[in-house]
Amino acid sequence: MKREEIKTLEDLKKSGYQSRSIKEELRQNLIAKIRAGEPAFEGIHGYEYTVIPELERAILSKHNINLLGLRGQAKTRLARLMVKLLDEWIPVVEGSEINDDPLNPISRYAREIIAEKGENTPIDWIHRDERFFEKLATPDVTVADLIGDVDPIKAANLKLSYADDRVIHFGMIPRANRSIFVINELPDLQARIQVALFNILQEGDIQIRGFKLRLPLDMQFIFTANPEDYTNRGSIVTPLKDRIGSQILTHYPHNIETARAITQQEAKLDSRQKEMIYVPDLAKDLLEQISFEARDNEFIDSRSGISARLSISAFENLLSTAERRAIKTGEEKTSLRFSDFLGVIPAITGKVELVYEGEQEGSAVVAQQLIADAVKTLFPKHFPKIEKLEKPKENSPYNDLVEWFFAESGFELLDDLSDDEYREKLDSIPPLNTLVKKYQPEIAKEDSYFLKEFLLWGLVEFKKLNKFRYTTGIQFKDLYGSYISGL
Repeated sequence: MKREEIKTLEDLKKSGYQSRSIKEELRQNLIAKIRAGEPAFEGIHGYEYTVIPELERAILSKHNINLLGLRGQAKTRLARLMVKLLDEWIPVVEGSEINDDPLNPISRYAREIIAEKGENTPIDWIHRDERFFEKLATPDVTVADLIGDVDPIKAANLKLSYADDRVIHFGMIPRANRSIFVINELPDLQARIQVALFNILQEGDIQIRGFKLRLPLDMQFIFTANPEDYTNRGSIVTPLKDRIGSQILTHYPHNIETARAITQQEAKLDSRQKEMIYVPDLAKDLLEQISFEARDNEFIDSRSGISARLSISAFENLLSTAERRAIKTGEEKTSLRFSDFLGVIPAITGKVELVYEGEQEGSAVVAQQLIADAVKTLFPKHFPKIEKLEKPKENSPYNDLVEWFFAESGFELLDDLSDDEYREKLDSIPPLNTLVKKYQPEIAKEDSYFLKEFLLWGLVEFKKLNKFRYTTGIQFKDLYGSYISGL
C-alpha cells in the first residue's frame, strides 16, 4: 500500500506499519548502510577512523550523544547528517502538536481523537527533514522555552482553569517528539535548566509546573560542547553528564590533505572565480599550513581553538584578492600569486584569540607571522634546507641568487602587474630560474611562477634576503648590499 493511499488509522494498520522508537529507527537504518557499504556521514573528512566509528557505535547502542570539541570541528554538521539515518516518512495523528504515533498516542489530544473517531482517525505524514530541531544554549533560555508552561490565553479561550492540563503550552522538546533534538554549546545552559533535562534523558518524560503530566517522549538527543566552556563560561552538571550515553571527542584535521578537502568543499566561491583564477597546489598547501601554524603559535590562545572556518574564509579572501587584481588590469584569467596572501590577513585576524603578548604585537602582525611560519615549514619540502648556522665558506645552492640581488639595486614586484609583466619580472632573474629547474624539474609551467615567488619569500624568512613592503608592491633586496653601497 502506497504512502499516499494511507489516510486513516485503518489504512495504516492494513499496510502492516510497525511502530519503532527513533533510536531503533536510527540503529536499523545505520545497520543497513553498514551492510551495504554506504557512508553514513557523507562530506565529513578526517573522521573516518576516529569520530565516525565512535558515533556509529553510540547509535547502535541507542545512546544520547555529547560531541565534545573545539570550535570549527564539524560537531553541528555531524548532528545534522544524522537526519539521513531516519525513515524518509513517518505517520502522525493529524493535528497533533507533538507528532503522536497513531499506533502509540501519548498526548491527551491524540488519545481523545482516536477514542472519538476510531479507525477513521485521520493520518498525516512528516518528512525526515522536519524531524530535526536545534537550539543554541544561551543564558536567557528558560524551562518554559524547552519544556513548556501554562498558557493563560489558551485557558481563557477554552474557558478552562489553570488546573486543567489542556492549558499547557508545549515547549521545543515535546514538539520535537520522535525527532532529533540538538542543544548546541550545552555548558552555556544555566544549571537549573540542565536539571530540567534529567527526567527526559533518564525516564523519557517531562514535568510542567505542578501537573501530574507524564509524556514518555521518544527523542534522540545530541549535545555539543566546547571544553573551553568547562572553565571559562559554564559546565555540564555531573548528573546530566551521567545520563548522556556517549561522549565523543572531535578534533582538527591531522594533515594538510584532509584540511584541503574540507576547504575545497566548504568555500563559497563564485562560479566566475573558479573559471577565472588558477590556484597552484602549493598555494592550497600554504593556506592550510597557516591554520596548523596558528594552533602552535605562542601569541594565540590554543585553548579557544583554530576553526576550520579560518582556512575557508582565507581561501575565499585569497581568490577575491586575485580577482580584484585581474579586474583592475583588465584580464579575463589570472593565476594566484604569493603576494595575494597579504589579502587573507583580515580573515585570520577575526578567527584567532590572542594571548596578552599577542595583543601587544597586534593581530595583523601575528597574522603576517603565521604566513611567514607557514613558508618556513613548507620550504624544505621543495628546496634544500637552509640551516640557521652555516659555515662562511660553505657553498650554498642559493649563493648565485643572493649575489644577483647584491649586484642589483633592488627588485620590485608591484601588486597590479599584469600576468605577462609579472612573469617577465620573475623570468628576469636567471639564478631563480636555475634553482626552480634544478630542484623542481617536474613542476608545471602554470605553477612555476608561484614557486619562484615562494622561493624568494622563503629566502627572506631564512635571512638570506630582505623584503620591504610599500604602498604599491614589494621590494626584494640582499641583506647587506644597501648598507655597503651607502658606505
